[in-house]
Amino acid sequence: MRLTPPTTMTLFVSILLAILAIVGQFVTVVSNYIPVSMFWVAIIAYLVLLLGNLVRGF
Repeated sequence: MRLTPPTTMTLFVSILLAILAIVGQFVTVVSNYIPVSMFWVAIIAYLVLLLGNLVRGF
């Protein structure tokens, strides 16, 4: 299996989701608007980054 670098958009989406998870963990106003746990938002961020590395052009 050959890894490829993620596209710029995939990287930015992953970073944005990770920052949202970190901020949402400590700021309760943000977590009130997101119906899932901040843990799952962080997991989704890293899964997006993983897909960006495994799938070419994602």
